[in-house]
Amino acid sequence: MNTVERWKQEKHPLDVLDDVREYAAEGLSFAEIEERAGDGEWERLKWAGLYAHGNHRGYFMLRTKVPGGRLTPEQARVIGEVATEYATAPPEHGGSDQNPVWGDAYLDITTRQDVQMHWIRIEDLPEIWDRYDEVGLTTVQGCGDSARNVLGCPAAGLDHHECFDAQPVVDAVSDFFTGNREYANLPRKFKLTITGCRHDCAQSQINDLGLVPARSVVDGEDFYGFHVRVGGGLSDGPRMASDLDVFVRPEDVVEFCRAVAQTFKELGDRHNRGVCRMRYLVQQLGPETFEQAVRDRCTVDLPGRGTDLTEGYRGDHVGVHTQKDDSLRYVGFNVVAGRIGGEEFAAAARAAQKYGTEDATVRLATDQNFLVSHIPEDRVDDLLAEPFAADYQPDPGPFSRGAVGCTGSEFCNYGIIETKLRIRRWAKALDEQVAVPDDVDVVRLHLSGCSASCAQPQIADVGFRGETVKIDRGGEGDDIVEGVDFGLGGSLGSDNEFLDWVETAVPADAVVPALEQLLQAFVTDREAGERFYQWCRRVGNDRLRQVMQRADADVSGGVAHGD
Repeated sequence: MNTVERWKQEKHPLDVLDDVREYAAEGLSFAEIEERAGDGEWERLKWAGLYAHGNHRGYFMLRTKVPGGRLTPEQARVIGEVATEYATAPPEHGGSDQNPVWGDAYLDITTRQDVQMHWIRIEDLPEIWDRYDEVGLTTVQGCGDSARNVLGCPAAGLDHHECFDAQPVVDAVSDFFTGNREYANLPRKFKLTITGCRHDCAQSQINDLGLVPARSVVDGEDFYGFHVRVGGGLSDGPRMASDLDVFVRPEDVVEFCRAVAQTFKELGDRHNRGVCRMRYLVQQLGPETFEQAVRDRCTVDLPGRGTDLTEGYRGDHVGVHTQKDDSLRYVGFNVVAGRIGGEEFAAAARAAQKYGTEDATVRLATDQNFLVSHIPEDRVDDLLAEPFAADYQPDPGPFSRGAVGCTGSEFCNYGIIETKLRIRRWAKALDEQVAVPDDVDVVRLHLSGCSASCAQPQIADVGFRGETVKIDRGGEGDDIVEGVDFGLGGSLGSDNEFLDWVETAVPADAVVPALEQLLQAFVTDREAGERFYQWCRRVGNDRLRQVMQRADADVSGGVAHGD
């Protein structure tokens, strides 16, 4: 049994929720918590949605789960107010000047439709949780080896492209797993996505379990329901999910997901955390054997596949869109790298309530952006004129629109390089310096600070993962600088393919020049309607390296360009 498993066996991880209130009431320091509960408590605290800041001892990152990304205006307002009041850096770490762009009291929208806040103190958590309880929010199992936040289409119930609104199913599955002691201690994290949308914006291909819309005749009756994909994931050893020969009716989804979790709980390898993700189990058993194992544990009938209704992949919902009710609009705001001030997010929530109908919502998207829904057509301009919207307009440049960044070394224990400021600078520089064809509305740039792939670089047009790079300064010796592995050509959808890591250990200073060269070649060489990732695949890695190396030669003397 590995160390983490031993810690989880010493005490049920969900018991840590009571511990937190006790630690807060007694005013315990980190050292006192360790003395009382041992090192394993830091692992168990993940079940409360807490990660200790390794480089800022005494503070936490707090993760709030938002199933399907859907928030009422009241919930969104509370999240913004909590960030404003509690996600504040102490003076010794810069206070309100801790970050040159975002200052203080900000929150991060994640690629899993969660909200993350930094600088949280344990003594503030009972008050935060009480305020969350009042509006139906939770941080329980935001992290840890359990069912994580259930993803869904951020435009569920709104969009003309969906077959049916799957948000009630998302909520039912989330309710089943949250706080469920029987399924809270799994071998590793369990990531689910459920959508009724034809465009798979909830990314079923890279999740442990993905349910996508389908239609089938069951017992003579024509049903909408779900087809199943299992074993997708990124990080080291990325894998696209496999299809199962299963059709799941909406009313059977909770039991089906329980059976998948039970299969993982019984068959997952708890001895080796490095290979204990569901994708490795599916790979080891094979999809057919895995499917049979699930059927053996499922108490409802599971017919075979029907007609798949997924038509492709839609990467974002940025812009002004017409809802099913043609008099209403939803507006997708662009949040570069997902970071937004707490006051601004609360202002967006108040604007949703002010300009929207009584059904107005704020939705978090898997590309780190957010939507405001149910806005009458004649009030859209008023919404866009609100002060909060100035930096998050729904008509960004193609690089800002596609910019995704993980937490990075600023707060993450695993981060090798800084990410949020960097991807923002790169995207804005490219928007200013590079003219792409009018039909190229987005070029996706995803920057992860390490190999863990939280920013999903493998599915981006251009993906980066953090590295340190040795620079030879000749007679002046070597410098160690921040850099990246540089990948090209990733996508999801019908032409899904992980990118190729075309160059490794590229100095960060060289990235924007390299991209400028690549994009210039793309504009010159592209075929009609060709996307950037398609062009990368067509021309091949040797040509891509040649183009990039020309740019690298221009900055080989260490000139900082674009960083």
